[in-house]
Amino acid sequence: MKIHDLITTTDALADLCERLAKSEFVTVDTEFMRENTYWPELCLVQIANEEEAAAIDPLADGIDLSPLLELMCDNEDVLKVFHAGGQDVEIIVNLTGKTPHPIFDTQIAMMAISQSEQIGYANLVESWLGITVDKGARFTDWSRRPLTDRQIEYAIGDVTHLSEIFPKILNKLIKTGRGAWLDAEMDKLAEVSNYVTDPDQAWRRIRSPGRNPAVLGRLKGLAAWREGEAQHKNIPRGRIMRDETLADIASHPPKQQRDLAKVRGLSSAWKDNDIGKRLMRVLENATPLDKSEMPEKMKRGAPLGKEGALVADLLKLLLKIRAREIDVAARLLTRADEMEALAAGIRDLPILEGWRYDVFGRDALELVEGKLAFAVKGGKLAMTHVDDMQASMEEALNDAEAAE
Repeated sequence: MKIHDLITTTDALADLCERLAKSEFVTVDTEFMRENTYWPELCLVQIANEEEAAAIDPLADGIDLSPLLELMCDNEDVLKVFHAGGQDVEIIVNLTGKTPHPIFDTQIAMMAISQSEQIGYANLVESWLGITVDKGARFTDWSRRPLTDRQIEYAIGDVTHLSEIFPKILNKLIKTGRGAWLDAEMDKLAEVSNYVTDPDQAWRRIRSPGRNPAVLGRLKGLAAWREGEAQHKNIPRGRIMRDETLADIASHPPKQQRDLAKVRGLSSAWKDNDIGKRLMRVLENATPLDKSEMPEKMKRGAPLGKEGALVADLLKLLLKIRAREIDVAARLLTRADEMEALAAGIRDLPILEGWRYDVFGRDALELVEGKLAFAVKGGKLAMTHVDDMQASMEEALNDAEAAE
């Protein structure tokens, strides 16, 4: 594979992207800094196909990333392959308002062909290629220039290895017939809404202090305000105010600005500075949360009353058995909260739709409804239908009677 020198000019980038545009796929990774900013600062882009690879310096003087962004977002003929690419995609969305498309994530794909739960890149490379990735440059300051040869070599390795691994993963997916499972997952990755924070919805990420509409109304207003402050100042939202402090103020709002000095987690300066004034204005204007926005109240207790928690535990055991049987990551099939909802009587769930229903949801529902039972076969736990079990018992009983 040809490894190009660090690309620092628009012309060199355009030439590279013109060649890559003829590929079936490209592997992509980024290096960025976001410890001190709200918006991630893009510091390096790595891209490869099966024949060539390059690192691109987005901080180079005068470089225009348009050829790269057009390849990412406007070329439907080239598959863009990432590994755990959520933050990489977020950066592209920030730059263009669009996601790379079509898109493929090898971390998610690994969940469909193995029991690997969110396998890291180094482990992926080790398992497929037998190569140990040097992590020494991982936590360096990618914004500092000039970049060292070691940094660039480390960064390029992220896409050269992936370009070799991706076809292998794809072949295994084809053999297992599970490619269709991933279509919906990849479509979700391509939804812009996954990467854009709506300030009016920011409160939903914060642990809700009860279901009091007045408290939740203040929480919504404060969360939206904090998001705006953080974006305007380009600093992490936690630098404005931590979630715990925000929720506490929503539950116990100060009556006057000077009372902010008593709030744990806030500087005493808030009692008379401008940001404190803005916060108090948010509290004054907050209105109770509308009924239509109230979070859904999870049903307590399953159809079996107090046994609901045990039913959820049985579902989790079933999940482990099924994931082992078909060699798939349990996380790809469902989540713990979804199984608890199923045990609680809720039926409008992803687990009861599409391929998930065929693979796991049907049995999970039958277990909840008492139509499925656990059995030990060959020293291993397995599932058996109650009707089949009864039929086997009756057959055995009839054989015994006939023998007499």
